[in-house]
Amino acid sequence: MEGFSYLCTQRERKISSTHSTMVRFFGKASGKLDDKGRVVFPAIYRDALTREGEEDMTLVVKKSVHGDCLNLFTRAEWERRSDKVLEGLDPELNPDHAAFWSKYNDGVFYVVPDGKLGRLNIPSELLEETGITKEVVFAGVGYKIEIWPKERRESTLMTDEAFKETAARLSEKR
Repeated sequence: MEGFSYLCTQRERKISSTHSTMVRFFGKASGKLDDKGRVVFPAIYRDALTREGEEDMTLVVKKSVHGDCLNLFTRAEWERRSDKVLEGLDPELNPDHAAFWSKYNDGVFYVVPDGKLGRLNIPSELLEETGITKEVVFAGVGYKIEIWPKERRESTLMTDEAFKETAARLSEKR
């Protein structure tokens, strides 16, 4: 697929009774929406799922909290992250928590790559909210894949100088 730079996956074992494996996504790939709002899920990421033993090809897609892109998670990763968020909340008894939890889960959709082509049918409301109209960039950022409008991806990246400053500041906190 055009735009592919590299892909690296790694396994992380979670010490628990389930011994779940986390798939890590790195690299980027480009794609185009068809007339029905579908985009081919890049083979580099599909292969990573199967190579890492994921039997469930169900993915979770939602608008990013931090940017005008979509976040794509494996179902297992989404459940892990949602459980972690929910641990600090009591949506049954606290109205602020209930409102936050409701918004957090608003616009969450399950998608499964179809047959041979592996197309993802992304809901039109998510495409509209993020301004995705035709060309997209898939960017693996470890535990998830971001899907960006092609024209917006590069402008959202941190500059090299800001990256260096942030890295230095974060390393001081250790």
